[in-house]
Amino acid sequence: MRLPPSQADNDGPNLTPLIDVVFLLLIFFLVATRFDQQEKEVSTKLAEVLSAQPLSMPPNEVVVNISEEGKYIVVGEELSEKMLTNMLHTMAIKNPGTQRIQIRADQNARFVFPAKVMGICERENIEHYCTVIMQRTK
Repeated sequence: MRLPPSQADNDGPNLTPLIDVVFLLLIFFLVATRFDQQEKEVSTKLAEVLSAQPLSMPPNEVVVNISEEGKYIVVGEELSEKMLTNMLHTMAIKNPGTQRIQIRADQNARFVFPAKVMGICERENIEHYCTVIMQRTK
């Protein structure tokens, strides 16, 4: 006599294939991790370079300070307008399109001095520059 199917057989989807896939993925990642670790432990002799130089200077931001009297000060050195122009020209050549200039002017400095530095930046195709007016704190 044939018995009717029990309700235990019809409770839901069969999870056996899903469990098999999860175990296979687990084994795969365990094996792959071991290969990665072994690859790092392989001793290699690297090639020696006799003389290497960077292709360009790193594009650091240069701060041009302008005193109340209109003096240009860069990294603690007072520069004339011609020296500043030469320095910015060199930086523009070494870092085309990436050089950044920050112009910091004293609040009592005439605007003509920051305007000259902005003009130099435009002439040398330095696109990333900004001007900040500094207030003196007493």
